[in-house]
Amino acid sequence: MSKKNIVVLFGGQSSEHEISCISATTIMKNINVDKYTIYPVGITKDGNWKLYKGDIEDIEKGNWEDKSTDAIISPDATVKSLLVFEGSKIKKIGIDVVFPALHGLYGEDGSIQGLLELANIPYVGCGILASSVSMDKLYTKIIVEALGIRQAKFVPVYINEMNNIKDVVAKIEKELEYPVFVKPSNAGSSKGITKAHSRGELFDGLELAIKHDSKLLVEETIEGREIECAILGNHHPRSSSVGEIISAAEFYDYDAKYNDESSRTIIGADLPKDIIKQIKNYSEEIFKAVDGRGLSRVDFFVEKDTNEVVFNEINTLPGFTSISMFPMLWEDKGISIPELVDKLIEFAFQNN
Repeated sequence: MSKKNIVVLFGGQSSEHEISCISATTIMKNINVDKYTIYPVGITKDGNWKLYKGDIEDIEKGNWEDKSTDAIISPDATVKSLLVFEGSKIKKIGIDVVFPALHGLYGEDGSIQGLLELANIPYVGCGILASSVSMDKLYTKIIVEALGIRQAKFVPVYINEMNNIKDVVAKIEKELEYPVFVKPSNAGSSKGITKAHSRGELFDGLELAIKHDSKLLVEETIEGREIECAILGNHHPRSSSVGEIISAAEFYDYDAKYNDESSRTIIGADLPKDIIKQIKNYSEEIFKAVDGRGLSRVDFFVEKDTNEVVFNEINTLPGFTSISMFPMLWEDKGISIPELVDKLIEFAFQNN
């Protein structure tokens, strides 16, 4: 059987550029090279697309741009090719499938999915709808609200309201009690998120979050354990076991996730069987409600004292780093990372 060509997209213009490079490195190291020829395509922080020609290990070190040549995926569905610019010539490389390892804006918000739909090229992961609504925390809440699944109370804030930030703060204080979380509606890896314990911290949190997005979400604080569940599949998805996040910080922000070694994850969280079953059922229900495909990670709180399950968010392109919950949860179920990557690519062909 002839090998297929797979493009792995990494980097990107979001605040999660570096994490994407690490995820892509893990993915490429675990692709079956007997079945696929890998073409690593990086997107710089400025949005320049490049075909990388060096060692895979250098990608996560950030040393890839100088070993690359300009290249883009053609949106022309009759071409289905990577266009590589070599001096005055353009070389066409046929593409069979794409694995977007792009986190955050322009990577998991439906943007790259739209390009690949135009090009009629199969790709790993959720489609345009699931990607866009799941990336937008506000619209995710609207969908989950319709399912009747409990989530934190919230107040939306729009950029035009920020001209009078005092009115915004007054609106929030009328609906919620401190402490509250202030979040950009579209952001990942907890970028731009703060926990405000007072009016002054709320002002600061709003001003920080608005730098990351034009739409914000202010939520009540749920005191409880942070639990995550992985989803795998297309029309008949299956859920993994559940894992627990033990954060070194007051909440699991970017530094706590990636820079603080005292943060840790527990695979096989110590929870009652009925709560684990509820989390797994909710995860599958939410995945189907957003029209998910391929993979997702669904995050919850188990509230202190009540043990009630509270939905937090769904991530349609979870990390593939050494500390990422998604691959670890499936390894716990007996699916190795090479097997997991292979399954995800096969799901991409089924979606097409």
